[in-house]
Amino acid sequence: MNSRLLQRLSPTQKTALEQAVLAKLAENQLADYRPYIKQSEFHAKTTRERLFMAGNQLGKSVAGAHECAIHLTGKYPEWWQGRRFDKPPVGWAAGETGEVVRDTIQRLLLGRSRRGTGAIPKADIIDVSSALGTPGLVGTIKVRHVSGGESVLTLKSYNQGREKFQGETLDFVWFDEEPDLDIYTEGLTRTNTTGGPVWMTFTPLLGMSDVVSRFLMEESPSRSVTQMTIEDAEHYTEEQRAEIIASYPAHEREARTKGIPIMGSGRVYPVAEDDIACDPVPLADHWVRIAGMDLGWDHPTAAVWLAWDRDSDIVYVTDCYRKREATPVIHAAAIKPKGDWIPVSWPSDASSHGKDGATPLVEQYRQQGLNMLRERAQFEDGSVSVEAGLMDILDRMQTGRFKVFRHLAEWWEEFRLYHRKDGKIVKERDDLMDATRYAAMMLREAKTKPKKQKAIEVNTSWVE
Repeated sequence: MNSRLLQRLSPTQKTALEQAVLAKLAENQLADYRPYIKQSEFHAKTTRERLFMAGNQLGKSVAGAHECAIHLTGKYPEWWQGRRFDKPPVGWAAGETGEVVRDTIQRLLLGRSRRGTGAIPKADIIDVSSALGTPGLVGTIKVRHVSGGESVLTLKSYNQGREKFQGETLDFVWFDEEPDLDIYTEGLTRTNTTGGPVWMTFTPLLGMSDVVSRFLMEESPSRSVTQMTIEDAEHYTEEQRAEIIASYPAHEREARTKGIPIMGSGRVYPVAEDDIACDPVPLADHWVRIAGMDLGWDHPTAAVWLAWDRDSDIVYVTDCYRKREATPVIHAAAIKPKGDWIPVSWPSDASSHGKDGATPLVEQYRQQGLNMLRERAQFEDGSVSVEAGLMDILDRMQTGRFKVFRHLAEWWEEFRLYHRKDGKIVKERDDLMDATRYAAMMLREAKTKPKKQKAIEVNTSWVE
């Protein structure tokens, strides 16, 4: 419509026109979907099993719904880097109950009050059939695919029971909110023949459940996890974030705002991240430094660097390193550039000879130029109590004398999952935590950075 015609319209006609344009745009929301950084990371991962673990109202279900719509229509945007279907797929989208599915999954896919105002464009909706048992619940959605075929999505609920998740062969499954493990594995089985993707979007309010443990504790190249915190949600202002965080009960705060599984009394370090996180600070020359190493092969070899400001008695975690299935040569090459003068604390098993009489690992690292301490990690009295080491660090955390640079993603990942079960430390993904403890136990051996000696100039003018 040209500008002259617009000028002839009355205010009422202009308002009606604007409303008509907005209504039309609302019927193709998929075209305007621009994911946040964390949503993009989730979409881009191509593992068969994916978990998008995020806080409440941060955009995890929105991401799940739009990915579902993209596959159903075959309208892959230019920015898309994830899995693709070149033919109309058949899939499921499932939630806790019929009511929850209707109010979340169905609303996000089809719209709230007017069908076609959700993630699936109105023009691409071929047919919608009703489900039995729950008023207003849709059972099946048929969608026009760009290939000319017809995609099919069925909505299901966990309370139907595992048996209702049997029998079908599918191209994909989307679980919105956490299912029981038997429901999840049954849904996964539906894609065994096609090898299609299965993704979950939920806030981990059930703690370290079987499903969460599958992704966080049982490493597999077929699985991936994306975590999103309230800081990654671009639709909130700083003031809104602070208000939302303060509104949650303390024991649920990290799960609901950061997507961290609730550990409750099972957490080894029951302190809030914000109490110990800090931005990197300059390391003064008079601060003493030490590193700790945990050695492994099947599980990663890990190293953590500490700096101790003895004037204020604050210990900073300044850096970390973690890598699996690599030799001491590889590890040492990565660790030495951070300061080959820094003393390195190590566990007792590093001094043991291998079955073939190989040189102990601690000696191999010495040969590679690392400043390994003379003795294993231990307290001054020679004891090596794990609990004593943990309590020393916890005491520092609770009294403001232990800080961690907030950009150390791998360290924070382990910290969030470090927990006990039946009173015992769960020995999974704790390599950096162990390395931290070894370094803290030997703080008395920490050293300052050596000062560079000035070269002595010699007068040789008298030499003939």
